[in-house]
Amino acid sequence: MPTVGVKRDLLFQALGRTYTDEEFDELCFEFGLELDEITSEKDIISREQGDQKAEGASDVILYKIDVPANRYDLLCLEGLVRGLQVFKEKMEAPRYRRVSPVNGDPQRLIITEDTAGVRPHAVAAVLRNITFTPERYESFIELQEKLHQNVCRKRTLVAIGTHDLDTVSGPFTYTAKAPNDIRFRPLNQSQEYTATQLMSLYKTDSHLRHYLHIIEDEPLYPVIYDSNGIVLSMPPIINGDHSKISVNTKNVFIECTATDLTKAKIVLDMVVTMFSEYCAEPFTVEEAEVVYPDGRMFSYPELAYRTETISADFINRRVGVKESAESIAQLLTRMCLRSEVAGDDGQIQVEIPPTRSDVIHACDIMEDAAMAYGFNNITRTTPRTYTVANQLPLNKLTELLRMDLAAAGFTEALTFALCSQEDIADKLGKNISETRAVHISNPKTAEFQVARTTLLSGLLKTVAANRKMPLPLKLFEISDVVLKDETTGQYVGARNNRRLCAVYYNKTPGFEVIHGLLDRVMQLLEVRPGRKHGYYIQAAEDSTFFPGRCAEIFSHGESVGRLGVLHPDVISGFELTMPCSALEINIEHFL
Repeated sequence: MPTVGVKRDLLFQALGRTYTDEEFDELCFEFGLELDEITSEKDIISREQGDQKAEGASDVILYKIDVPANRYDLLCLEGLVRGLQVFKEKMEAPRYRRVSPVNGDPQRLIITEDTAGVRPHAVAAVLRNITFTPERYESFIELQEKLHQNVCRKRTLVAIGTHDLDTVSGPFTYTAKAPNDIRFRPLNQSQEYTATQLMSLYKTDSHLRHYLHIIEDEPLYPVIYDSNGIVLSMPPIINGDHSKISVNTKNVFIECTATDLTKAKIVLDMVVTMFSEYCAEPFTVEEAEVVYPDGRMFSYPELAYRTETISADFINRRVGVKESAESIAQLLTRMCLRSEVAGDDGQIQVEIPPTRSDVIHACDIMEDAAMAYGFNNITRTTPRTYTVANQLPLNKLTELLRMDLAAAGFTEALTFALCSQEDIADKLGKNISETRAVHISNPKTAEFQVARTTLLSGLLKTVAANRKMPLPLKLFEISDVVLKDETTGQYVGARNNRRLCAVYYNKTPGFEVIHGLLDRVMQLLEVRPGRKHGYYIQAAEDSTFFPGRCAEIFSHGESVGRLGVLHPDVISGFELTMPCSALEINIEHFL
């Protein structure tokens, strides 16, 4: 969860009242937040670097507040105060509007086709006649950094650039050039550098070096110019010093370049909605036009509102309350989701503002209703159905067998559920079409092409990887194989089958050891020897086993597995050099 640090006195001033630490902690809890820490800049530096480094640092009280990772609208003081004021019904949620310029055409950002291979998307907007104070300016910069670390995924998806519009002139061009062809004076530097020199310069920068990898291996670097050829920024690394904003900036041009257009729209909406309240006309944002290489033109920011319909019954059942539709609509309105009852059937129309990109499904609306109602206010009730937790019988049998097989001197192995076609077919002397294997449609490696249909191949690969261990090697595995099965329906078409497999690898085949293990397993399963109501083995032919050294296992008249001495071709197929006996049975039959 992101942690937002806000100055306590500024926060209380914006909220219009003073809270004790306990009262504010309770308010945060009610709103779904957590007051993580009460500290100061001086305390933080003292704790991290020592008391000497902390001398002269500010001792202004800071509240460190944990914010849900999907609530981008709470990552700054402005959004936090707005959310709390609406929640406490001290104000109504503002209505954000996109407006056209009063004089002239909108600012235009033209994207060239050279950007297609590096960062193909861009969005833009203008905050007109904004009034900054040192505190507002600091919050504006901090919000960009929070967004960069959160939704922008450390600038890989989106990079934000903010510029003093009065120092540059449009239209702006977003293009990509060879590193040596880009030359400008970067933010807070006194001289010009080429892009190549900048990448070397920032390799030792504690902040910017983490973003160099995003473009440093690209043949072309993205860059934004104004109509006079002045560089605004080289995203996602650094802005130009010429257009840097300050406390005195009145008009801010905001551009976001991106590899993900949806994320770029969200980020732009967040930046402009949070700080549009400081514009001469509050909560309005001047539009900008973005022109793509193919001629398509879009106006941003979108600031899109949408309406969802949800039933009061759905929320009541999911939350566990009995509220009227009118009451639920009021609860949702307190969460900045303007709501009203539509009709007499308990349907509620909920308006999702551009600040709430986290609201995707009905369950998100239900969660906000529960939060506004108060989780502590939900009445505790006894479940109408009592159930006692119990282990799945198949898993219980598996665990019991594991213990006794280990007691019999065998070592358990855990192998991959995916393998190559060769492992379950060619190496075992079988045809892949006869194995009923489930194939992966787009395997990334030859080692993982199909789901295993036998545990034997995995154990033999384990033996091959442990050939240097002292002999004999006695391994077992109890796990699932996957088999095609049309009876499970068209959406599944396969089923799991729990198997027990064991191998004995030594200078002699050791068939008697594997046969003895079978007898021990049947003894544990309380299955007596016998043809009618017990188990028995019968000679069988199987290409995996040596001719005349294979037997099929029957229990209560049903075939449950096979055991025998492996065929020399199978031994050599897994790069082994000594005889090996194996057993594999289906243990689901014994439940």
